[in-house]
Amino acid sequence: MSAPVHLDSVDLQILELLRADGRRTVRDIARLVKLSPAPVRRRIARLEESGIITGYTITTDQAKLGQGLQAVTELRFTGDTDIHDIVEFASTLPEVDEVLTLTGDVDALVRLHVDNVDDLQKVVNRLRRKGVGVLQTKTLIVIDSWQRGAPMP
Repeated sequence: MSAPVHLDSVDLQILELLRADGRRTVRDIARLVKLSPAPVRRRIARLEESGIITGYTITTDQAKLGQGLQAVTELRFTGDTDIHDIVEFASTLPEVDEVLTLTGDVDALVRLHVDNVDDLQKVVNRLRRKGVGVLQTKTLIVIDSWQRGAPMP
């Protein structure tokens, strides 16, 4: 694990502004943090080079893409299961958005999007049957969600 990078309050402001809108212009960020564009551009470059900013992405409205049902499936494995095997398998499923491996009672959480409950059942069955060492699953359907930096629903 690499050593933490020291960030001042301006760096933190820049990160928060980019989290809220990754397409925000350097000029706009500079105005909001009360600096000129050149030092803001250098700060962003430093944040990218140090690995703090790892990329820029978009968020999508899954319902408008026809995948209106979001769920989280808890996975429990046999004691000798290599967690990397299940992450590798789950990441091949197009419905899977994220896999979190955990400590504690649950070994992993799989966040996924599907069209409907029938499709959800198919994905969960694939996780159960093809997932190496899966002992038990528990699936929760998401009613609503919020994410820091995203607009309120």
